[in-house]
Amino acid sequence: METPAPAAKPRPRGIYLLPNLFTSGALFAGFYAIIAASQGRFTDACIAVFVAAVLDGLDGRIARLTGTQSDFGVQYDSLSDLISFGMAPALVMYHWALSELQFDGPIAGKIGWSAAFLYAACAALRLARFNTQVGVVDKRWFIGLASPAAAAVMMSFIWTLDNRMNMSGGQVRWIALGITVVTGLLMVSRVRYFSFKSLPFAGRVPFMTVLLALGLLVLLAIDTARVLFAASTIYLLSGPLGWVWGRLRRNRQPPVTPG
Repeated sequence: METPAPAAKPRPRGIYLLPNLFTSGALFAGFYAIIAASQGRFTDACIAVFVAAVLDGLDGRIARLTGTQSDFGVQYDSLSDLISFGMAPALVMYHWALSELQFDGPIAGKIGWSAAFLYAACAALRLARFNTQVGVVDKRWFIGLASPAAAAVMMSFIWTLDNRMNMSGGQVRWIALGITVVTGLLMVSRVRYFSFKSLPFAGRVPFMTVLLALGLLVLLAIDTARVLFAASTIYLLSGPLGWVWGRLRRNRQPPVTPG
């Protein structure tokens, strides 16, 4: 008579707290960014949003590694993203530059806060659309600019000019307006962006890839703000440029004649 296999030991319920702690940390960082911006500490606010992005990238990976994915975690992560990558960047940009548009006239002042609201609303729409398309779209691509990437463009722009170039938001308020509107609209666009989910982070990679990663770390150590701004801007432009390149390739293809 065969001895029955021992029952698997139930996983401790407390482990489900682990990924949600990282999500809570990201939410706290986004909230702190809003407080710091309201006090004029814009560099601290920008760094806080990047900390939120790091924590946001870790919570999902930890949930998959520990087998603790849940519908609650997915919804909580989306709400955290709305604060950290929607409300926080919009309000930091408003306090730093867009509020200065009021000195160009009452209409310009209304345009400033309206642009900040547009960005926050687009982030909410982007997250809602992403949640409804999980398991439907190709995981290799994002449809529209991801909200953390949009926040990276906004915050690295402020960080570079405010901390590294000693420029105030009022000096570049119209440029800041353009960046806010463009990044917001790209989040709800149909432009495809590479998601990096297909990269073999856990597998074997060429030796040159390791060297490039080390080089990037060195550049980040030398001038974090400018490197992040350059990298996030290149990624932002990659979507529209890829769309244009695809259209040009289709137009160059000769028409198929029936046989």
